[in-house]
Amino acid sequence: MSADIRPIAESELPEWMRALNTGFLMPAPVPESDVALRGKHWDLARTQGAFDPATGRCVATFRTFAQELTVPGGAVVPSSAVTNVSVTATHRRRGLLTRLMAAELTAAKERGDVVSTLIAAEYPIYGRYGYGPATSAVEWEVDVARSGLDPRAPVPGDGGRIDLIDASELRETGPRIHERLRAAGHGTVGRSARWWDIACGIEPSQERPYKPKFHALYRDAAGEPAGLAVYSADQTWTDEKRPLNTLQVKDLIAVTPAAERALWRYLCSIDWVLKVRTGYRAPDDLLPLLLPDPRAARPVTSADFMWLRLLDVERALSARTYAVPGVLVLEVVDAAGLADGRYRLDAAAGTCARTEAPADLRLDVSELGALYLGDASAARLAALGRVTEVRAGATALADAVFRTARRPWCPDVF
Repeated sequence: MSADIRPIAESELPEWMRALNTGFLMPAPVPESDVALRGKHWDLARTQGAFDPATGRCVATFRTFAQELTVPGGAVVPSSAVTNVSVTATHRRRGLLTRLMAAELTAAKERGDVVSTLIAAEYPIYGRYGYGPATSAVEWEVDVARSGLDPRAPVPGDGGRIDLIDASELRETGPRIHERLRAAGHGTVGRSARWWDIACGIEPSQERPYKPKFHALYRDAAGEPAGLAVYSADQTWTDEKRPLNTLQVKDLIAVTPAAERALWRYLCSIDWVLKVRTGYRAPDDLLPLLLPDPRAARPVTSADFMWLRLLDVERALSARTYAVPGVLVLEVVDAAGLADGRYRLDAAAGTCARTEAPADLRLDVSELGALYLGDASAARLAALGRVTEVRAGATALADAVFRTARRPWCPDVF
């Protein structure tokens, strides 16, 4: 008998969370306080489980929530964010994830979501469901002594200043800074009031237990908050009483280059800190080239990050802006039948509509997801055999049309 797949009832949440923790190799059973916390905030209508009919046990988990995604040009599109995906090891290779995903993508399109997003724990899984890697992330470890920064040198910028603030002031100013970032930062997703409450220790969360941190706020010359950095540091000393401390950046967002430069210089100039771990940044972050010796920033992680699946091609391509004019007819192949068809994109007008005109490019919906925010290269995908050029020159035009001056960046795991 096949597993029963359905949204869960509140009474099934402890069993569902046991299966989730088992899938992620975490302790089970789950504390009652944790179950109550999740039940308070999750939409159980969007929390699916697969139940083994022989035992009644939950053997697969899948959850989504409403999200807003900023696209090139600053527009925001509604997204269905996928999270908490697991299949118990005893029930793999039975099509459970395929059934869970099919139900969710159909529901997301019916809700009017333009895209679906997720952070992939494993690379090979989600391409077969139409997702493509739309942003990348790099984490650097900076050898402060080698970097060449002189902490005594004046910081070039806009006359701003950095102050240390407490969590209550972060709760007040952080959302304002993030909204300014989100207005221009393609790849950025919304942060809810609860996200900030958890980050500031106001509300408990078993997903992200609060630990005290340092909060640095950058204000520009007019006194307007324009950037923030949240960080922690270890306490490591040698037997000779020499500090060997590492600073870990938990969050760093800035709405001006001056704010970003000033925050990085500050973090790399703190006494007793020998190394700075940057957290996940965009591959073209300012940091390495900000240092007099960029080689002092050693990449420790470089990987795909947020994956994206288009559900409504017309709305998605009409929402973003394009750097150059051009007309492309895209033939999108979607095995799930949600977004397949032929679409005429007019980059100058910023419009996209279905068409019967001959195709210029043929590509899978997953490859369009990789191109959508401007991170991937159409020419590279064509060289890999993942994009087919039907009309000569169409690949080069697609590269010029879709690519963005700066690479997309998603600051948040979800």
